[in-house]
Amino acid sequence: MYITCLDLESVLVPEIWIAFAEKTGIEGLKKTTRDEPDYDVLMNYRLDLVRQKHMGLPEIQEVIAEIDPLEGAKEFLDELRTFSQVVIISDSFKEFAMPLMKKLNYPTIFCNELEVAEDGAITGYKMRLPDSKRSTVLGLQSIGFQTIACGDSFNDIGMIRASKAGFLFCTTDEIKAGNPDIATVENYDELLAGSRAAMTD
Repeated sequence: MYITCLDLESVLVPEIWIAFAEKTGIEGLKKTTRDEPDYDVLMNYRLDLVRQKHMGLPEIQEVIAEIDPLEGAKEFLDELRTFSQVVIISDSFKEFAMPLMKKLNYPTIFCNELEVAEDGAITGYKMRLPDSKRSTVLGLQSIGFQTIACGDSFNDIGMIRASKAGFLFCTTDEIKAGNPDIATVENYDELLAGSRAAMTD
């Protein structure tokens, strides 16, 4: 049996931190995992910027409430789930992701958790496990599943390479150049076609 493992941001929904940056004018928050391969470095940088502006989870969640999935994302997921089990594996946080899952008809998602003080300040974060995307794919394989993986950023490469088949979705030229052996797709139709083909090989 197959499970298709998808990244969340820039694959199914807009980048949450970019949306927050545009709303607040904090330009530094536009840096994403496409720009910084080390997730801990990136998150500590983000949280430092948010603290400096005396903001926290409530302000971020106000922005998230206004975010809709990418055009066609819900229909893509509905079609994909007609022939594959689907798990979203995200380095985002449940406090960010759950309002968006409602808009996608509640697909299964594995993500991380924020540490939040009573006043809403974000004091830290808890990762589910080290190298969580690749580790999750390997865990699914260990219980008898074959995996197909798709993402757009540096932190998706591990799970893509560990899977039977994988795709880079609307990624950057830099990531394409560094991973020329990984198939790239530019829209949901191409991703559906590639996933179907991989399951018939």
